[in-house]
Amino acid sequence: MLKQTFKSFEIIVLPDKPTKEKFSRTRIIASLSKTGPADKRDLGAKEARGEILAFLDDDSYPVDDWLKQAKIIFGESKKIAGVCGPALTPLNNNVKQKASGHVWSTWLGSGGAGAYRCEVSQRREVDDYPTVNLLIRRDDFLKVDGFNCRYWPGEDTKLCLDLTQALGKKIIYDPKVLVYHHRREVLGPHLKQISRYAIHRGHFARILPKTSLRLGYLMPTFFTLGLLGGPVLAVLAYRSNQLLLLKVLVLIYLFFIFFYGGMLFATGLKVFKKENDFKLVFLTMIAIFVTHVVYGFLFIKGFLTRDLARV
Repeated sequence: MLKQTFKSFEIIVLPDKPTKEKFSRTRIIASLSKTGPADKRDLGAKEARGEILAFLDDDSYPVDDWLKQAKIIFGESKKIAGVCGPALTPLNNNVKQKASGHVWSTWLGSGGAGAYRCEVSQRREVDDYPTVNLLIRRDDFLKVDGFNCRYWPGEDTKLCLDLTQALGKKIIYDPKVLVYHHRREVLGPHLKQISRYAIHRGHFARILPKTSLRLGYLMPTFFTLGLLGGPVLAVLAYRSNQLLLLKVLVLIYLFFIFFYGGMLFATGLKVFKKENDFKLVFLTMIAIFVTHVVYGFLFIKGFLTRDLARV
């Protein structure tokens, strides 16, 4: 961070407990361990002296011209409240982390809902972006009362919705505003993270449908229901002696399986062309499949949950 080409900035770190460590150009503000990331970022925003709030996760780091590129975009218009960009998997991540990265960055892995967030893509206007790489005008942040700390994860979704809907401002994604984000290894840590996201996205699909009730977020659920529902319907048709219906269901199910398998294979080929690593291809394909099943089920759970607010 200290290598930024744009030199007018300060760093605020908010650990759970007080520390005697000191770093150049850095203010360390301890917060209670029971607080979450949203609470910490709200506290940091209140303490910040600059016009722009630049948010990173503790496992991400920016390229040297990150702030410079973001500042240029903010200078284009006062209507731009936020600037964001891709969060790429570092080259030094291990094979299990890279497999997780390919789940996030491939079209099939992300369900078509946001692969651009984890790979370099064309500039666009967005209305929902994670705080792993998000910069916001401080005045606009304060106008919407910052993050809704009742939710984690999901507080960034609520913030972006407030900025774009309540204030009528824009959030610009630009590939030059680049950070690197260390991934969680497949399968355990990766699925633990996916589980949190799935539950909250499902819940938000019901209470905040404007940005969360979208086809890309629904696709894993459709896949999971089709995967498990097909055999159930076939058994019911067989027991009812509906042989014609049974044949139709079997054909539809086989087409469904082969179509998904073909897409999974094509994704594996894409990963192999980029990485030239069979182990990574295998881990990625397995991780994508399991991710879809886990996400698909937990999205439903979140949608049906009455309240996910933190207490």
